Amino acid sequence: MGFTSIPSSANAVSTNLLLTVSSFADSSVWTGLVQIFILIGALLVGNTLRRAIPFMRKSLIPSALLGGTIVLLLKLIPAVNEFINNDLMETVTYHCLALGFIATALKKNTGNKKTSTKAILESGVLQGSVYSMQAMLGIGITILLSVVAGFPLAAGGVLLALGYGQGTGQALNYGKIFENDYGFQGGTTFGLSIAAIGFFVASIVGVVYLNILRKRGKLRVISADERVVEHKLEDYVGDNEIPNTESVDKLTINVAVVVAIYAVVYGIMSLVKINLVWGFNFLLGSLLALFTRLLLNFFTKKKVIKREITNNFLLDRISGFMFDMMIIAGVAAIDWNQFSTMWWQLLIICTVGAVATFVYIRLVSNNIYKGYEHEGFISMFGMLTGTASNGMILLREIDPKLETPAASNMVLSGLPAIAFGGGLLLVLGYCPKGLTESIITFAILLVACVAFNLVLFRNKLFRRRGKAAPVEEVAPAESTPDDTPQ
Repeated sequence: MGFTSIPSSANAVSTNLLLTVSSFADSSVWTGLVQIFILIGALLVGNTLRRAIPFMRKSLIPSALLGGTIVLLLKLIPAVNEFINNDLMETVTYHCLALGFIATALKKNTGNKKTSTKAILESGVLQGSVYSMQAMLGIGITILLSVVAGFPLAAGGVLLALGYGQGTGQALNYGKIFENDYGFQGGTTFGLSIAAIGFFVASIVGVVYLNILRKRGKLRVISADERVVEHKLEDYVGDNEIPNTESVDKLTINVAVVVAIYAVVYGIMSLVKINLVWGFNFLLGSLLALFTRLLLNFFTKKKVIKREITNNFLLDRISGFMFDMMIIAGVAAIDWNQFSTMWWQLLIICTVGAVATFVYIRLVSNNIYKGYEHEGFISMFGMLTGTASNGMILLREIDPKLETPAASNMVLSGLPAIAFGGGLLLVLGYCPKGLTESIITFAILLVACVAFNLVLFRNKLFRRRGKAAPVEEVAPAESTPDDTPQ
């Protein structure tokens, strides 16, 4: 006896049900979530590889960068490439940049007194000088390339300062503006590629540099036990804060404050209605977060607000998550087709930028970070080619307990760096208008570099004649036989 055939009406119902499920799975709700699944999965795989492979662990390459690289390599497979939504990856990068900066700017000042106002200001000037130098070198190279090799945008090299100096989010913002508004075909991928290369430069060059110094006996080797930093309760919970769990979880409150500030940022940018302002979402968010922090402090002192709403530890976790997602999505958003048409131009720009940044920061560090030259250099180099996380990771290799002022300089110099580097943001809307504007921008950046260096090297440049310069005593760095920490 054969199987009884299913009635045609039942077949129709089954087919309709499958179509409905398939349609729901392909809906915008699941499309976005699937892309998030890819990013999170790549992060976990990258973290696993970094922990399991000794070479990866010693390289200090961030897990987020490994995850993004995995997605980028998988995109070489046509079927996978079609499955990954580049627009959504760019959107994640764009928004996570601003949200991470807002969370960072909301943090309360813990009263760290390890550094001085002079060191903070000079660190801010150093960052502004590096931005100007990177932008000047980049735009100088692309001006030449546009004349002799037909490079699509003479001002395109200015993205070196954004990809190296300011990271994935800014490189994406202005790469996309250059592409959409000024005809820089592949501008988005160009900016994102510079940022991705910058992460590798920060990690690999930084580690090689540290190992060379160790072999020469110029740095003390840090044991695994010394690298373990003990935390106290006050590192996680501040005085007079809202409970961890009440009617609303404390994490939820902190996320809500960050998102609320970003909503105000969106409202302001919508009212302004200038295309360029959309690239300043992170800066506007940071300023509003600082203003919000001042308001919260004021109303707390006046007893209008009875308890502290924000928590530094949770804000650190929020910003850390946002920056990790930004890095993965930014690397994953690189378009292989556009990358393949400009790889040699990228190689020239990124190589010149890496060498110049290394040599320049090393020179300045010897001048302004007396007594902790290596710590000051490695933290700033990591930050100004990769991100602040790269700088902090490298710094912990030689200063695990953050006993030198290097970490404080990194954190507290952010605001003066925005002020001193703000001129770069002002020329970004001018330089891509044409070759003449690019050349004028190059000249402006050159003047800015000279001005910054007059400040940084003022003591050496303006010594009074006839008087010997005072000799500063610097404690010698401790050294031990060559060894590599496990």
